[in-house]
Amino acid sequence: MTRTNNDAAIIRTERGLTIAGTRITLYDVMDYVKAQYPPKFIRAMLSLTDEQIDAALSYIQTHRVAVETEYQTVLQEAEELRRYWEDKNRELFAKIAAQPQKPGTEAIRAKLQAAKAKLSL
Repeated sequence: MTRTNNDAAIIRTERGLTIAGTRITLYDVMDYVKAQYPPKFIRAMLSLTDEQIDAALSYIQTHRVAVETEYQTVLQEAEELRRYWEDKNRELFAKIAAQPQKPGTEAIRAKLQAAKAKLSL
């Protein structure tokens, strides 16, 4: 199998398809691609070089079906992990919430509640 320079810039690690020389996976890039962010924005957000973002986007375009399939698997596994930890920690969070407030924190708690209320409008 012949590999192009762009293919060589994408390697498979224990984390999955990764941009060579970084810890950034193509799944990280796919999050931005799916949200329709422009390449310059993605490059800046992930601190990539022009060559790295070009290689990632080229690889995604060339191997779209395989990358999309892996990306969906990664999203599904992440959701399963989120649910697992949410269930596992539900009792702990309830216990923490039921603890009495520390004296002297009333003002900061009121400020926090006001900020939460403002955000939920």
